[in-house]
Amino acid sequence: MGWKSFEELKSWQLSRNFASKIYMITNQNIFKDIDLQRQLRRATVSISSNIAEGFERNTDKEFIHFLFIAKGSAGEVRSQLYIALDLKFISEVQFNEMNESVTEISKLISGLIKYLQKSNLSDTL
Repeated sequence: MGWKSFEELKSWQLSRNFASKIYMITNQNIFKDIDLQRQLRRATVSISSNIAEGFERNTDKEFIHFLFIAKGSAGEVRSQLYIALDLKFISEVQFNEMNESVTEISKLISGLIKYLQKSNLSDTL
């Protein structure tokens, strides 16, 4: 790996920033479902946490595993954003901004997975 810490990873940086935005949005009085609020927060925090945990495992194989979990959490967040929009807990503008952000994070994670898989493949040849 070419990184010294998970803090250098763009996917982690963006997911950290995204979590702050989700906390601000779910703190609004209009966000009335506490269970959805908690689940959205947990899934959002799971993205950056799994990137960090996987990185700290110090093997590409385990890192890839945790990146897949982070990517799954990003999908979970997207699904929950649709529910929050349907229930009018968030505006369409907020939804579009958050959905675009988490989709970008998911794409970065996918790219990192592909990079690590390719580098693992070349290590075994």
